[in-house]
Amino acid sequence: MKQEAIIGIDIGTTSTKAVAFSADAKALFQFAVEYPIIHPEPNFAEQDPQLVFDAVVECLKTVAALVREGDYTLKGVCFSSAMHSLIAMDKSGEPLTNCMIWADARSMAQAAKLKNSDLGHDIYLHTGTPLHPMSPLPRICWLREMAPDIFDRTAKFIGIKEFVFYRLFGKYKVDYSIASATGLFNIFTLQWHPDALEVAGISAAQLPEAVPPGYTFTGMKPAFASQLGVGAELPFILGASDGCLANLGSDAVCEGDAVVTIGTSGAIRVTADEPVTDLKERIFSYVLTPEKYVLGGAVNNGGIVLQWFRENFYAAEAKAVSEAKEDIYDLLNAEAATVAPGSEGLLFLPYLLGERSPHWNVAARACFIGVHYTHTRAHFLRALMEGIIFGIYSVGRALEQTLGPVKRIYANGGFTHSELWVQMLADVFNVEVYLTDTAEGSALGAAILGMHTLGMIGKLEDASGLISIHKTFTPDPKAHQVYRQNYTLFEQLYPKLESSFSQLGNFESIEKPEAE
Repeated sequence: MKQEAIIGIDIGTTSTKAVAFSADAKALFQFAVEYPIIHPEPNFAEQDPQLVFDAVVECLKTVAALVREGDYTLKGVCFSSAMHSLIAMDKSGEPLTNCMIWADARSMAQAAKLKNSDLGHDIYLHTGTPLHPMSPLPRICWLREMAPDIFDRTAKFIGIKEFVFYRLFGKYKVDYSIASATGLFNIFTLQWHPDALEVAGISAAQLPEAVPPGYTFTGMKPAFASQLGVGAELPFILGASDGCLANLGSDAVCEGDAVVTIGTSGAIRVTADEPVTDLKERIFSYVLTPEKYVLGGAVNNGGIVLQWFRENFYAAEAKAVSEAKEDIYDLLNAEAATVAPGSEGLLFLPYLLGERSPHWNVAARACFIGVHYTHTRAHFLRALMEGIIFGIYSVGRALEQTLGPVKRIYANGGFTHSELWVQMLADVFNVEVYLTDTAEGSALGAAILGMHTLGMIGKLEDASGLISIHKTFTPDPKAHQVYRQNYTLFEQLYPKLESSFSQLGNFESIEKPEAE
């Protein structure tokens, strides 16, 4: 008898990746296709939805063929997708806009106006989505105010995953998980929220039907079934959002479990059995399934801050190690390790790209505090790495105040290649940090959700035995004490500097004088 396989496909910000997993959650085959981010104007961040759809088709076609050649039986396909995307569709099913992605900040004014109102606070408490330019609610408001011709012609407002499924099956459906990241969806009733719809100036009929993440499509359009090389009745499971599925794919499904991801940006997420919102609006509360919720916060400033430091302060070394076919980050880690925890009193606020959780302030700026004559480049490097972890910890503190203590952390993302950095995470939180064998958390989470939907596993928790831990980091009590002291100062600095950040953002540039 042939072994069974399932494909988890993750529609990400810069690429789509399809991974075929065996019934015991081992990765078998994978394929990825990249696509560009378009910046037609300042604060705009878009993608061509057709390019993303083509990438999905190419990934599925390639991996499905590998599954067949490997003599496996393909049981189904389940989807993960980045959150907060928005496409305006006309009545004939054609896009009127590109896909606005999470990084699109054109609706700053609309988001700020709503956030600073009692109505906005009430909408957050019902939807669990912080009011920020990243979410579709203020973007729809922007379209109504700034592009009324497009707004008036829009029949449906959808995200990128709904675009893919509409192309394949001709139906507009959105899973509860993606819907819960729009700012338009009531996470307690699992319905579109009337007050949010009124603010947006749209009706529920202009949004896809919201359905559970296990909702299964069959009857694919014959042309696409032929192109993909699969049967038209192969189950395609709608799935959930990438953040929620990353928790599932990391085995963080119990109380006290947290997942910390640091790649270009970063996030910390915990799983809960019911939706919870925060009176201070610091965290999000998204749906994984009607029985499981994922709460947390995303930060803008992860590995991209270290990349900025490398490019501007280690350019010569980066060139040298590249020529020697070595890794510049090995050098950075070795240099940062020469400085003791706490960086001898040097602190770094990591808001190089503004900040999302817990401050939700696009005007926030990065800064070093406590600079002394004795500090070297290595001190600045280590303080920068510690500051990024403090940024994650500030979200973790908000979560603990809302849900209770974080008891264990599962770590993933590019930062896990640095044992020094992961150890900092363990020392700051003072809990054990686990690294799992899979690097494809969202795709694996999609596969596990698909296995549950198709009856290959009984409960989501049953997937726990399929995910193995390959390394554990134990906190150092002495380092934790130092970090506690530094974090107290870190936490006090943001409110003291907040008004200055806004003023710095309004400076006028002065042209450099021409050289004589």
